[in-house]
Amino acid sequence: MPTLTKRRYHTRISTARADITAAQKLRALTFGTGDVDGSDRDRFDDICSHILIEDSRSGDLVCCFRMLPLGGGAEIGRSYSAQFYELSALERFDGPMVEMGRFCVHPEWCDPDILRAAWGAMTRYVDDHGVEMLFGCSSFHGTDADSYLDAFAMLKERHLAPRRWLPRVKAPLVFRFAQKLRFRKPDAKQAMLRMPPLLRTYLMMGGWVSDHAVVDPEMGTLHVFTGVEIRAIPATRKRLLRAVAQ
Repeated sequence: MPTLTKRRYHTRISTARADITAAQKLRALTFGTGDVDGSDRDRFDDICSHILIEDSRSGDLVCCFRMLPLGGGAEIGRSYSAQFYELSALERFDGPMVEMGRFCVHPEWCDPDILRAAWGAMTRYVDDHGVEMLFGCSSFHGTDADSYLDAFAMLKERHLAPRRWLPRVKAPLVFRFAQKLRFRKPDAKQAMLRMPPLLRTYLMMGGWVSDHAVVDPEMGTLHVFTGVEIRAIPATRKRLLRAVAQ
């Protein structure tokens, strides 16, 4: 992926170990996790491409995420998400896939253009590699599901995965929102207010989610498996995404 500059932000793929170290430190700061040297790292870092978004003026790292390319669904067991979800249904997906993970924005930066720059970089990566499905874990802050009932009810009502791809339960702690909230009608305004921004963007692209959320005490989050089939993204949304990728 070539470098990409949008307004005041410069996006590039990591080229050195120091880049990955900087991303790991930003992740630790954002997620409140990390080891003794203040880095959030795991075994997937060595097999992923790391995308860095920096302030063009100061050079500060303001956002990062990583991409794990897979040749197709037969490789889904290699993904980070496969630790938490039973994904055998997706083994039948026969096109190139990429897992987007560890997405974070520096807590002192609130500019919406950062998210636009990130999606521009993602779009260019997808186009450059012929990706047919983008997937990952979309996280809600904290582990109290009661804080997000309208959001989960909205996911249940409008955004569940097609049955042919539906992830099944694997993690020991889960909130089965599709089952528990089957009679709840969501308050649309509250649902969107409580929906994480990254997940909200996935949904606007036609994304779908698992029927349960994993409770992750280590990360202090609830997360849902999220998939976006590239060919199903509405044409107007594709045009907007490719515009920010130029």
